[in-house]
Amino acid sequence: MQKDQVPASAPTADPGFKLPDQAASAPAADAAPKPAAGTDAGTPIEVAPAAAPVPTDTSTRDLAIGGAAFVILLVIYFFVRNAYVHHLVVRRVAPSSAGSAGWLMFVGLCFLSAAAVLAIINASKFLTFAVTGPLVAVGLIALVATLFIGRR
Repeated sequence: MQKDQVPASAPTADPGFKLPDQAASAPAADAAPKPAAGTDAGTPIEVAPAAAPVPTDTSTRDLAIGGAAFVILLVIYFFVRNAYVHHLVVRRVAPSSAGSAGWLMFVGLCFLSAAAVLAIINASKFLTFAVTGPLVAVGLIALVATLFIGRR
C-alpha cells in the first residue's frame, strides 16, 4: 500500500451532521431510502395500533400520598361533622337525629372523597364505572339522607 491510499475498511471522516449550506451539496447516498418495489409510497405507515391505553401501574409513592390526603380529609370531615351536629342541636333538632345526620354526612363525604382521591391517583385504572360508580352513589345517597334526617 502506498502512503496516500486509504484501505477499503477504513471509516470515512463524516462528522455525523451537515450544515444547511452543505445539505445541497450532499451526495445522493445520504438521500432517503427508496421504497421497495410493489409498495405504495403515498400510503401512511401505521406506527402503533389505535388501541385503548393500557392502565399503568400505580407506584407506592402515589398510593402513600393519596392515602395521606385521604386521612387528612377524614380528620377535617370529623370536625365538620361535629360542627354540623352542634348546628342542628342549636336549631332544636333532637340530639339523636342530629348525631345520625352528622354521621351520614361524614360517611357521604368520605365516600365522595375516596372516589376523588382514587381518580386522582390513577384515572385510567380507578376512574371506571365499576369502581367510581358505587362510591359516588353511596356518597350521594348518604348526603341526601343527611338532609332528610337533619330536618326532623
